[in-house]
Amino acid sequence: MKKTYLYSKLHMGVVTDSQVGYDGSITIDKDLMEKAGIDEYEKVLVVNVSNGNRFETYAIPGDKGAIILNGGTALLGKKGDSVIIFSFCQLDKNEVKGHFPTKIFLDEKNRIIRIQEK
Repeated sequence: MKKTYLYSKLHMGVVTDSQVGYDGSITIDKDLMEKAGIDEYEKVLVVNVSNGNRFETYAIPGDKGAIILNGGTALLGKKGDSVIIFSFCQLDKNEVKGHFPTKIFLDEKNRIIRIQEK
């Protein structure tokens, strides 16, 4: 049996734009995606700390510093909102020991403050 565990999170990112006229997803700085181990089109959970909305969507890579809400997700937040972006993994019981999620803490310009891997 597999269970779902936190794989990584981008903590306290700031929404840089929102585009309702887009077909969906969240655009994330491609370097942040790489550091967090988030693949293009991977499902992510987003928590908007500014308004309490939570939603699932998929990630697409973007320019440096970008966190953009696209399509319907643009109605769940606005430029300047603080968000936490979570990715998950499926692990067997024998894989859980020694698993530590990557936590990436961001500043107000979506630059990395620190990375915690244990």
